[in-house]
Amino acid sequence: MSKIVVTGRIPEVAVERLRAEHEVDAWSAAEAISREELLTRVAGADALLTLLTERVDAELLDAAGPQLKVVANVAVGYDNVDVPACTARGIIATNTPGVLTEATADVAFALILMATRRTGEGERVIRSGQPWKWGMFYLLGSGLQGKTLGVVGMGGIGQATARRARAFGMDVIYQSRSGLGPEVAAGLGARRVGLDELLATADVVSLHCPYSPATHHLIGAEQFAAMRDSAYLVNTARGPIVDEAALADALRDGQIAGAGLDVYEREPLVHAGLLELDNVALLPHLGSATIETRTAMATLAADNALAVLAGEQPPTPIEK
Repeated sequence: MSKIVVTGRIPEVAVERLRAEHEVDAWSAAEAISREELLTRVAGADALLTLLTERVDAELLDAAGPQLKVVANVAVGYDNVDVPACTARGIIATNTPGVLTEATADVAFALILMATRRTGEGERVIRSGQPWKWGMFYLLGSGLQGKTLGVVGMGGIGQATARRARAFGMDVIYQSRSGLGPEVAAGLGARRVGLDELLATADVVSLHCPYSPATHHLIGAEQFAAMRDSAYLVNTARGPIVDEAALADALRDGQIAGAGLDVYEREPLVHAGLLELDNVALLPHLGSATIETRTAMATLAADNALAVLAGEQPPTPIEK
């Protein structure tokens, strides 16, 4: 029987799946585990189920010990995991792609609507008790029909967001490392362009690319200057893809019309300049926050860990 350490609170069905076969030490408190406690608990673990709030680096891997076989990250993104450090130690790293695609695309489109139709501003008016009165020009937003969505990163979530955009009557352009197949592109009505053209053309820019050194501050002052002053930016990917200070400046100075964010550079901290602005919708990383999706993520991570411990290929190893 192997020892599995679960570093954060996950749906109980996944924990029970692990306990049916192995010894499990699962962190169950609502608050995140401290680094000191984490380093102590992982000692002797054969498998780790980690959340994106935990930094899986050489220090943590060494604290676990040479018997560690697998790190199963309960997230599609894995910028919290030092994959080369895992590989160097013969540890298999896995993630949970696919299962959160539709939920995250839902939130991306919710942010598009919140930003373009100013629904966050309107909700704050009602809750604050401010006097208001219907008027032809009161809280005017922007419609989506006939507008262009620019998708940066056309993986599963980007494609799911594009499908929603088509249902709203939008045209779709995209920038991605690899192009879509002809049938998929035709089904989405999507045209591949370079990033410069996308920024200059799109009415809404939605980010769905993975985070890496190459995409750090991919969208900054230069990119905001290239966008239309009537355009909107939405980020449901990873916070550091966007330079938040530059975004705050662009929103304040009218370089772009608005933005919607579900992720942040120094999460859970949000740049103070953004908090002062009405033309940005802010959500607390809710992309995968449905009961169904979080359960599927945790279950897939458990399946990955169990497969490796059984000497089998995990369902979703991290592809580098």
